[in-house]
Amino acid sequence: MPLQTPPLRGLHDEYGAKFTEFGGWDMPVEFESIRTEHAAVREGVGIFDVSHMGQLHVTGPDATELMQRLTSNDVSRLAVGDSQYATITDEDGIIIDDTVVYRLPDGDGNATDDADGDPTYLFVPNAGTDEATHQRWIDYRNEWDLEATVDNRTDEYAMFAVQGPEAVALVDDVTEESVADLERFEARYATIEGVDCWTARTGYTGEDGVELIVPWAAAEEIWTAFDCQPCGLGARDTLRIEAGLLLAGQDFHHDDDPRTPYEAGIGFTVALETEFVGRDALAEIHERGVEERLVGFQLIDRGVPRHGYDITNSEGRVIGTVTSGTMSPTVEQPIGLGYVPVEYAEPGTTLQVVVRGQSKKARVETTPFIDTV
Repeated sequence: MPLQTPPLRGLHDEYGAKFTEFGGWDMPVEFESIRTEHAAVREGVGIFDVSHMGQLHVTGPDATELMQRLTSNDVSRLAVGDSQYATITDEDGIIIDDTVVYRLPDGDGNATDDADGDPTYLFVPNAGTDEATHQRWIDYRNEWDLEATVDNRTDEYAMFAVQGPEAVALVDDVTEESVADLERFEARYATIEGVDCWTARTGYTGEDGVELIVPWAAAEEIWTAFDCQPCGLGARDTLRIEAGLLLAGQDFHHDDDPRTPYEAGIGFTVALETEFVGRDALAEIHERGVEERLVGFQLIDRGVPRHGYDITNSEGRVIGTVTSGTMSPTVEQPIGLGYVPVEYAEPGTTLQVVVRGQSKKARVETTPFIDTV
């Protein structure tokens, strides 16, 4: 099956980007270098093309109920312009995906709508999961006989992330309306180059920043309105690992490494006072506790931890697996994430990571590894 391409594939190629397959998409992994792009975001501002992320639109009289029953957080708390991080879980409380849910203006979600329409949501599943997630929403909507329209608009919108300590100021300079007053996880429509763009103070780097959802056809003019360092998925990965943020399919995988939000360290996304698929199972897990937890660690010995490497105790017994790892450009130390039994999860605990057949001493650290916003 051919790879899907973002609307700016040709432009990125002109910029000299290197590409990689990710979630069925042909995406830029780096433009200049991962270290240069990483530093731009930590110290100033960079822009990422994240158009591989899904875009699902839900509206109708029962839109709130449908979203409430299929995501783990409390959607009823969202006013127009609010957003929240949530998980999508199966009946056993296992994470299928994580997502951000945005409450759009009531109606059909366009900037010109009045406020008298039905509740409307946009949520962002991970790359390559939009079709399956869309079908899940349709199936449950029909099973529960709810009145809601669910559209997969992944091919209609591009998504850009402008990230870094100077990101909000840059976006505010480019938009016709000021967005500097947006709080974290707030969003509104703003005009860039005459185009209405959903503009949210969210991100995936540990820095302040803005994510923009823009019409596919206007992607190039919006992208080129920002005079800053273009960044690829390589820097996005090193940035999010330093921030202790999860990558779907790597830090959890529904089939290969099934995990609950409590194991993955994102129990704050679970609103047990609501009714959603997986709620009862998660209530039981919350009551009895988990046997394993995701931890951050830093290698003390020389080496770089990578996904799939074994984690052992001091006796050499395998107790876990590295899910993410890198040489941190910011702290200049090898760091990683992995699941271990709870008795090994306290910060300061000494572990071993098997790197290319050799045991390397590691220490459990509190995440994030850096100061974040």
